[in-house]
Amino acid sequence: MTAGPWPLTAERDADGGLHVGGVALSELAREHGTPLWVVDEADLRERCRTYRAGFPGVEVAYASKAWCTTAVLQLVDEEGLLVDVVSGGELHTALVAGVDPSRIVLHGNNKSLVELDRALEVGVGRIVVDSFEELDRLERLAAARDTIASVWLRITPGIDAHTHEYVRTGHDDSKFGFTLSLGLADRAVARARDLEHVEVVGLHAHIGSQIFGTDPFVANAEVMLDLLARWRDELGVTLAELNLGGGMGIRYTHEDHPVEVARYGEAVLHAVDERCRRRGLERPRLVVEPGRAIVGPSTLTLYEVGTIKVLPGLRTYVSVDGGMSDNIRPALYDAEHEVALANRLGADDPISTTVVGKHCESGDLVREHASLPADVAVGDLLAVAATGAYTESMASNYNRLPRPAAVLVRDGQVRTIIRRETLDDLVARDVPLR
Repeated sequence: MTAGPWPLTAERDADGGLHVGGVALSELAREHGTPLWVVDEADLRERCRTYRAGFPGVEVAYASKAWCTTAVLQLVDEEGLLVDVVSGGELHTALVAGVDPSRIVLHGNNKSLVELDRALEVGVGRIVVDSFEELDRLERLAAARDTIASVWLRITPGIDAHTHEYVRTGHDDSKFGFTLSLGLADRAVARARDLEHVEVVGLHAHIGSQIFGTDPFVANAEVMLDLLARWRDELGVTLAELNLGGGMGIRYTHEDHPVEVARYGEAVLHAVDERCRRRGLERPRLVVEPGRAIVGPSTLTLYEVGTIKVLPGLRTYVSVDGGMSDNIRPALYDAEHEVALANRLGADDPISTTVVGKHCESGDLVREHASLPADVAVGDLLAVAATGAYTESMASNYNRLPRPAAVLVRDGQVRTIIRRETLDDLVARDVPLR
């Protein structure tokens, strides 16, 4: 079962029941209910270690927007990763998790004054500046605190990563960063040099996510190193840090074939060293930012089948007790996730089904063309693979569904890391008129 998109410890018992972390998913459903996010702790930790090994001498920062919850941040922190946050809420979560502020990087294309001031107050390690307005805001805030803000300038390098348009960030027409081809990067470094309380110590570039292949990452490294060399030669500006972003794709289904981390690291670091040699640069302090690739494959979602609708000659609908409120990716990105029967193997040959959620929305898909046994029945459990990234973090209460619980499993032990929302939680923020 470990082949394909399933977590590292996933396996079936003699009766065909699926286990993760030494715990039967059917047992988890009985004890914790469904829908349920199940995190394989061994898998998550191993992916952190694989990235650190694949990028020797490089800092690895966990992009917490993939899944920002206290326990997940504590695990990646324990594994020696920096923590990358993109809002005041994510920063607060990292601080509650006990992450050393100096090991936090703050991103965001429109950080508020409150968010920037909080970052300066707690002493985050780096702030990634995304706009001219932000340079000016930081100057005022840092001056008021009589401190220096250490920043990276986010550069838009003009690289099309050939991924979904919603997750492309490196091409010229992007809301993120200082666009290199339009001269905005040059203007940004010139503006920053005139500021007394902002110090540019490095550059940042992120070109997108769910990318298969190393060429876009190599091109990004080369463009950024060329920029460092040009600024050194033309402006006398020497910057010692370079964040190359992240975005390597993961396996959501058996049809996906992501690049191994070791090959990704080897390709990027070889390109860095070769470009530095040609440009007469010392290798900068490098940072990479995997998020999806750390937490995505480590987690599955467990559902219970509620209804089955057979339309002869058309399709079979299998409805589960969650859907787009706990995983918006199929509706938003046309994403596909592997689906499997979790409580048994099934007695019949597989058929093609459409697994849907329970929301009042025709686009509420879990997986179209999901291969399930023909005897799939009401009350069966379905496991959906690779749901650790951008599921909980983008979850909603659409149709007033409470958000699921999440559990961490390892060596037969189960720990709740997010409690299930209650009906009272749903109305806790409402202000009644009477």
